[in-house]
Amino acid sequence: MDQSAKVITRFAPSPSGDLHLGHAYSAKLIYDFACAHDGDFILRIEDIDHLRCKVEYEQSIFDDLSWLGLKWSTPVRRQSEHFSDYKDALDKLSDKGLLYPCFCTRKDIKNEINESTRAPHTLPKLGPEGIIYPGICRNLSDDERANKIKEGIPHALRFDMTKALRLVDGPLYWTDLKTGKQLANPKLLGDVVLARKDFPASYHLSVVIDDHIQNITHVIRGQDLYYASHFHRLLQYLLGLKKVTYDHHPLLADKEGNRLAKRDKSLTLKSLKEDGLRPENLDALINEYL
Repeated sequence: MDQSAKVITRFAPSPSGDLHLGHAYSAKLIYDFACAHDGDFILRIEDIDHLRCKVEYEQSIFDDLSWLGLKWSTPVRRQSEHFSDYKDALDKLSDKGLLYPCFCTRKDIKNEINESTRAPHTLPKLGPEGIIYPGICRNLSDDERANKIKEGIPHALRFDMTKALRLVDGPLYWTDLKTGKQLANPKLLGDVVLARKDFPASYHLSVVIDDHIQNITHVIRGQDLYYASHFHRLLQYLLGLKKVTYDHHPLLADKEGNRLAKRDKSLTLKSLKEDGLRPENLDALINEYL
């Protein structure tokens, strides 16, 4: 990344529920980083999941962030308004032969894994996000794929990691603000799903495209997405997109070690506001969960 480039950060929540204390922590970190570097803070609405996302939650996001004292550039980018951008990226990857239809259900994958445990030499591979997809549909013939599609069997589009890595000319690196220069190891995630029948793009694809289009220079997000950065660097390379610098912050968790989630109604910003919490007292509460 050009060190002289203006810093542009983004906070990209999904309007599938009310923001909670963890969101506030992340949003404030991102906003403060932009301000400290005389940069821009962008708000993006990640609303691809039309089954869970609701307009009222989007308005709640605006209200909560305003209550925190945050200001953002407009207009706000909504992913649901830019499906063509993700299709263009999928077409480019498909032209390189890097996508294949996957007809597996969760049950199919579970059964395949259960069968593999009976043969020690074929034990399922584990990645940082769990068991790596075992490749059931990767080696289907063109005729088998065409017949399944003709039969109307729902399918996702998976990324062929093995083929993709053959296209990489030399090692890929990405930069983390805390840990420095990192050698990208995207195969940790295996054949990632990049699109589904009902959802035109997965998180992995959409955020990489959006970050490029919006000229994001620094992606600040939770530690749970650290390994996703390995894969996102590969997508940037294959699609000819701009590199970004990453930072991964700790996740807020309760006393039992469970990270905060939207189901924690008592810790939503809406609930905390109703209980009389003032924005200036938020940092003290956040520190209780770090």
